[in-house]
Parts: sequence; C-alpha cells; structure tokens
Amino acid sequence: MQKSNSQQFAPTIGIHSFRKEQIVGRTEIIFNELNGEKRIISPHKHDFFIIILFDQASGIHTIDAIDYTIGNKEIHVLFPGQTHKWHLKENTKGYQFMIEPNFLEQFAPFFRFSITNYQNHPVIKLSEDSYKKISYEFQEIKEELKRENSLLQLLRARAAVIATIISTEAEEVFTEFKVYQSNEKLAKFNMLIDEFYKQQKSVTFYADKLHISANYLNILCKRNLKISAIELIHQRVSIEAKRHLQNNKLTIKEIAYDLGFSNNSYFSVFFKNQTGISPSDFRGHD
Repeated sequence: MQKSNSQQFAPTIGIHSFRKEQIVGRTEIIFNELNGEKRIISPHKHDFFIIILFDQASGIHTIDAIDYTIGNKEIHVLFPGQTHKWHLKENTKGYQFMIEPNFLEQFAPFFRFSITNYQNHPVIKLSEDSYKKISYEFQEIKEELKRENSLLQLLRARAAVIATIISTEAEEVFTEFKVYQSNEKLAKFNMLIDEFYKQQKSVTFYADKLHISANYLNILCKRNLKISAIELIHQRVSIEAKRHLQNNKLTIKEIAYDLGFSNNSYFSVFFKNQTGISPSDFRGHD
C-alpha cells in the first residue's frame, strides 16, 4: 500500500450509469461481475456504496489516493464520496454490489465500527471460512435479484450478514478495530470525530463530550492507538480535504470554509503540515 502520485479531479458517477451493465438488480441494489483485465485511468467517485468480492485477482486499486495491491479472496469497500481508480489484471474474477445510500442505511449498523475505520482500511483480506460465507451470500443475493418479485427484506438480511462478516474480519486484521471494540471511550471518541470534525477540532471539546479530561483522552489515544488525540482529529479532516480537492466543483477557499477553517491560508498551512504539499499542488492547480 502506498500513496499514489496521480492527483486529479474526480467526477461523481451515479448508480444509474451502471444499470445497462448490470447482470441483475433492482432500484436499491445492482449485481455485477468482474472478469479479466479492466482499467479506470482517471479517479472518480460514486454517490452510492460498493462492496467488491475478489475471488482471484491481481493489480492495483487506488482508493483516496492510496495504492492497494489486489489479492485473492479480498473484500474492497467504497463508501459514497471516496475516490478510486484501478488496473485489474487479466486473471481477475470478482463480484460487486452497487447499493443505493437509502438501502445502505438499513443494514449499516452491522458495520460495527465507525465508517472512517472502513474508509481508512477499505481492503480486507478474508479467511477461507469468511470467504466461503460471503461468497455464498453474494450468490444468494444474485439469485434473489433474478426473481421478478424479489424480497427487499431478504436482501437486507443477507446484506447485514455480509456486513457482519466484514466487521468480524476487520476486527481480526486491524489493531485499532480491536481497540475500539474493547475501549468504549475511544470508540465513542471516534464516532464523535465523524460527527463534529468540521466544526470542532479541539481535544477539549471531545473530552467534555466524553466526560473525561483532555489529558486523559490524549493518554488513552497514545497508549492504545500510538497517536495523540489531536492527530486522530487531524487525520479525519485531512481525509475529507483530499476527497474535496479531487472534486473540481469546489474552490480551495470553499473547501477551507466547508471544513471549518476561518481562512484559506490557515487551511493551506494545515494541509501542508499533514501531507507535505500544498492543497494546490495536491490538486494540480488552483
């Protein structure tokens, strides 16, 4: 996994663009297959959720400007607004569900951790057992979608099973997932960051919400996550800044305002401290 050197504008593509290619589907969900070599040269984003199950595959999947090497028996998740492009090699075989946000909300609680956790770790290697279980659910959803009167409740239940298995695998693979699972204060802190990171960037604000001191919150973060509380907040802001900068609809000044910075200069200094480059250099031009 490494940062991609290619930073470009990322248009947003709606789910309707893929309906002609769908194997089966309905308004809420589309099932497609991935076979052979495929390339997406320029990064783009979607206004819907995607779960990709790779059976066998190789290549590079670039998500939010980070390159991930693709392997066999992996799950890749993309939430609305994340940017991606890929080069799938000719041996690729996989399946993907494209899911409308309203339907995602109905089984999202089964993703047990903060959405940011999955956005930071969008590629999850599956155990043999979990791969078999998820593969079975994928095929069952595909078969249900073939029915003229497919049952939304059944599709929702199977999607919830998939989300549960993904969360279980994520907990085994990623250290911070285990930390959040075992430490209620840190789990709550992570969710509060998701809710307030645009408006609130001080550790004191979150510590007050958690009814602990800012110093103790910082100790918890350093002890369990090996980074400070303010670094965790800044990471979330930085991720969103990168997504915005890959979208040509907003100026850098507008992005700074949306992320809660009082002026463009302050945002530019923050972004350069986080990434080593200016917002305009990341984007390519003002």
